[in-house]
Amino acid sequence: MTQIRTDWTRDEIATLFDLPFTELLFQAASVHREYHPPEQVQLCTLLSIKTGGCPEDCGYCSQSVKADSGVEATKLMDVRSVLQSAAQAKDAGSQRFCMGAAWRNPKDRDMPAIVEIVKGVRSMGLETCMTLGMLTPKQADMLAEAGLDYYNHNIDSSPEYYERVISTRKFEERIETLDHVRNSGINVCSGGIVGMGETREDRVGFVHTLATLPQHPESVPVNALVPVKGTVLGDMLADTPMAKIDDIEFVRTVAVARITMPMSMVRLSAGRESMSDAAQALCFMAGANSIFTGDKLLTAPNAGDDSDAMLFERLGLTALKGEEPMRACKVVEPAE
Repeated sequence: MTQIRTDWTRDEIATLFDLPFTELLFQAASVHREYHPPEQVQLCTLLSIKTGGCPEDCGYCSQSVKADSGVEATKLMDVRSVLQSAAQAKDAGSQRFCMGAAWRNPKDRDMPAIVEIVKGVRSMGLETCMTLGMLTPKQADMLAEAGLDYYNHNIDSSPEYYERVISTRKFEERIETLDHVRNSGINVCSGGIVGMGETREDRVGFVHTLATLPQHPESVPVNALVPVKGTVLGDMLADTPMAKIDDIEFVRTVAVARITMPMSMVRLSAGRESMSDAAQALCFMAGANSIFTGDKLLTAPNAGDDSDAMLFERLGLTALKGEEPMRACKVVEPAE
């Protein structure tokens, strides 16, 4: 069984990226089969419960107030509407329901409604995940008490490239929020975005940061940038060769994430709608085993349920049943 390590060096990760493509995929697929059923992929649904108006200046995000993207700010959805969307997601076969709010951080006045949403979605038998921005230890504890299964807080890129994309929040603040989440007992979901004009060295740094956390994230979403007109990166990369990351390089990133974090769920997230079926198949071969279903992510388009069903049938894939490996192996302390 491949050893779970948190002491990876950047040189080791760079060496993995440099492997011949077929050898890299072979190694990733081998590691994947040690911990995961290779024919099963987790289905997740993502809903924006509060859209736009975010004060952050993330260069990739259409929900930033700094972006001229046409995204209008909304208030937090009412609990009933969120639960209706969750019920539809469950009927469509999703295992996890992820909810995102475009905040720098939630206000204390928002927390009662958030807690009610978590409890309501969880009562349907769905896994719950939220991304609300930075959290205080108290807010993380409130979410944990409500039963939140996962909290998503992406590191976005390498520590070195991060400051070229975002100036309103430090990289260290993202790590601090991950610490608060972990300390509260909530499972961690953290990944990033590739194709933002970064180098392979930055992709090495991105994977290295996640793979050397004290405990690997239970979920690692890998996004391909969706360049949106009116955002800093969307306008900067428009009509350039860098507007879309090379599919082979994207698959390499997925494969290296799988090798360095064997038990984590590696999720194909934003950008999948622009990938060919062949590119997605290579990602699944490289160890990706989770996707977002539906026609829309937060504000970006997605592949859609019908398209996914046809692809799964062609590839012989089925929806994941049961617990993810990192959750299944956790030891529950006996009550005294």
